[in-house]
Amino acid sequence: MIELINVSKTFGHTEVLHDISIVFEPGKIYGLSGRNGSGKTMLMRMILGFVRPTSGTVKVDGKIIGKDIELAQNIGAIIESPGFLPEFSGYKNLKLLAMIRGVIGEDEIRGAMKLVGLDPDSRKHVGKYSLGMRQRLGIAQALMENPPILLLDEPLNGLDREGVREMRKVLLRQKENGRLLIVASHSKEDTDLLCDEVWHLDQGHIIGHETKK
Repeated sequence: MIELINVSKTFGHTEVLHDISIVFEPGKIYGLSGRNGSGKTMLMRMILGFVRPTSGTVKVDGKIIGKDIELAQNIGAIIESPGFLPEFSGYKNLKLLAMIRGVIGEDEIRGAMKLVGLDPDSRKHVGKYSLGMRQRLGIAQALMENPPILLLDEPLNGLDREGVREMRKVLLRQKENGRLLIVASHSKEDTDLLCDEVWHLDQGHIIGHETKK
């Protein structure tokens, strides 16, 4: 579970999040909707612990970010464009990332790549990937350690229509497996088809909330 309790964030005289209170529960997909600069990505960075709130509290599984723990644990994330080493294959990129925590091996990496429609045996360098292939690899990275929570910032960007359909199925399967997903998206179609609840943001304020399912 993730709890945001009266969370605000200012940089100088600019307020980028204003008094946000939301509870995110497992087994659901939550949408964050809004234009660029509305606060969606900042909210995700705050949940991960990359940015501290100016006021308010962020809790992940009952632990306060910045007090009980420095960074949120066991969260798979795509924040903005996934960054990979262009001179290596997709598999090599994921293997290097997996070595940081050392909790998974070859089978999990290969399984995550196959799940998103990528060939783990391909020697094609990521620098030659299409935007859609890079996005699939980013989703594989978020999934490969089997985290209970997924934070996905525009995860379907750059995918063709078939790719969007395939990745929607992948994300819905994660929900069926009991995971908590938070998806930031500009696409109303994506939030309508994927999300149980959608929070609408504008200039750091919550301006609406919808229950979809």
